[in-house]
Amino acid sequence: MQNLAHKVAVITGAAEGIGKAIAQQCALEGMTLVLADIDATRLAATVTEFQAAGTEVIGQVTDVSKSADVDALAQAAFERFGQVHLLVNNAGVALAKNAWETTENDWNWLMGINLYGVTHALRAFIPRMLEQGEEGHIVNTASIAGLISAPSLAAYNVSKFGVVTLSEGLQHDLQLRKAKINVSVLCPGWVNTRIIESERNRTAEERSDPAKSDKVTTHTGMAVMQAVQAGMSPAEVARATLLAVKNNQFYILTHPHTIKGVEVRMQDIVQQRAPTLLPM
Repeated sequence: MQNLAHKVAVITGAAEGIGKAIAQQCALEGMTLVLADIDATRLAATVTEFQAAGTEVIGQVTDVSKSADVDALAQAAFERFGQVHLLVNNAGVALAKNAWETTENDWNWLMGINLYGVTHALRAFIPRMLEQGEEGHIVNTASIAGLISAPSLAAYNVSKFGVVTLSEGLQHDLQLRKAKINVSVLCPGWVNTRIIESERNRTAEERSDPAKSDKVTTHTGMAVMQAVQAGMSPAEVARATLLAVKNNQFYILTHPHTIKGVEVRMQDIVQQRAPTLLPM
């Protein structure tokens, strides 16, 4: 989809971080924006910011883990603008826990946002995008953790591996139907966002207690925090994402050094050996 001007982009998790940066890049391309986020205050401020810059934009408060919210987002987008050309399923959260410490509530929260948030959007948007008969693109935000299994991130890894394979299957399904919609899966390494504060939107009872984590999980969590704080800027990720959309590039690996890790994992599988523990 080379020419993005005057086309409509829907972006979830759009009030900050990677989502907002992608929205900014879309605005630079002359796109109309439909921005979704669970944080009503930040979303309103973001919409106002884009409006002040002359971008046609609407905001929709959305909890992507709820299918009704995502259906309402699709309804708002199509009612206002009649069509959608770019769907960016970006909303996501993270949690540092090993598999046996991750509670049922943890799994439901993380999978609900990271994986089911994507599936809800595909059901809500793709049928109408197919009916348009126009060129379109879907970007699903996964992570390098969707290609390489890191320690102490059990539920996060599962959710992001799920987004990768969902995207791969979606690409096949659309190709078999000769659809004009293409797919990308975004797999960045460490990016300087507030993802380490993901639990801010959970209730006090649901939030993890760091004091209850073992030493390995605590150490890993600290390493992740430091890596995120020193990570790539969201703007760099956004530029790579829009370039991939224009070039119809499926896998978007924004951090070149992570490709080596993917190669090691592939060799682990081919040689049927235990997974290699890669550096954070």
